[in-house]
Amino acid sequence: MTKVNFRTLDLNLLRVFDEVMAERSLTRAAHNLALTQPAVSNALRRLRELLGDDLVRRSGYGVEPTPYALQLWPAVREALQRLRESLAPGPFDPARAQDAFVLAMADATASQVMPGLVAILDREAPGVTLRVLPLTTRDPRPLLEQGGVDLAIGYFPGVLAELGATHLQEQVPRFRSQRLYDGRYVVAMRRGHPLAQAPLTLDAYCAARHLLVSFSGRPFGFVDEALAAVGRRRRIVLTVNQFFTAGQVVAASDLLTVLPQHFLGATGHAEALATQPLPLQVPRVHVDMLWTRAHDGVPAQRWLRAAVQRAVAAAGPRDG
Repeated sequence: MTKVNFRTLDLNLLRVFDEVMAERSLTRAAHNLALTQPAVSNALRRLRELLGDDLVRRSGYGVEPTPYALQLWPAVREALQRLRESLAPGPFDPARAQDAFVLAMADATASQVMPGLVAILDREAPGVTLRVLPLTTRDPRPLLEQGGVDLAIGYFPGVLAELGATHLQEQVPRFRSQRLYDGRYVVAMRRGHPLAQAPLTLDAYCAARHLLVSFSGRPFGFVDEALAAVGRRRRIVLTVNQFFTAGQVVAASDLLTVLPQHFLGATGHAEALATQPLPLQVPRVHVDMLWTRAHDGVPAQRWLRAAVQRAVAAAGPRDG
């Protein structure tokens, strides 16, 4: 890349770059910045010349970033956010706020978080809006870095292990996390299933037909990892990406699935389902919220995280 003279760099170009990366559209970026589209295009041209990279290329109805733009964007976004906090660090007043937050979580997690969170909004922040995106990965860091999500809530064992290693190496992590609750998974099946009548053995479990809930669509989950560790495997005949769907299917079939125990009531099929303990040891499930360090000190984001914690506490204890 071209060496940039920072002393002559127009920081407004970085604001344009950040908005274009967030929106993936010159038109929407121009609207958000109160600029014309030619002005946004001109700013991108100047930044391209300074950096020696195309940054974005037209794709369908918007633009797609280059690899260099994707590498550069998190640092630019964090720097701009810290600058905004320094220049305008005013308190967050939820009663008057008109903020819009985006959260990513699975349906089982949403059943624990959202009822209480909506109640908090009704009481304290009637002008705030929320959008919940389905969580399709165990590593939501790219979603958080790209700015499309404020907070990810779920089971992220690999991410937390990496963050812990970063702390041990005395490096500053780019992400923060907070434990919300622990959960326990159980084997769920229709109430009249033959395996519901007696203690479930590992042999019977492996011989059955299974439904897997996989956010990414990968036909291999943490139960399969635990089975492989003891030299066993199960037959997965159906993979879905929602716990709610899994509950519906197993209530009307002979398939087995694994569900969070606290979610059974939210399926709407609790009376039609029977449960058994998993016949093997699996890692304990921890549900955490994850966010970028750039949001650490932002008053609105701090309020959001505190509200999520209060909503979880209001939902009461979970099994396991």
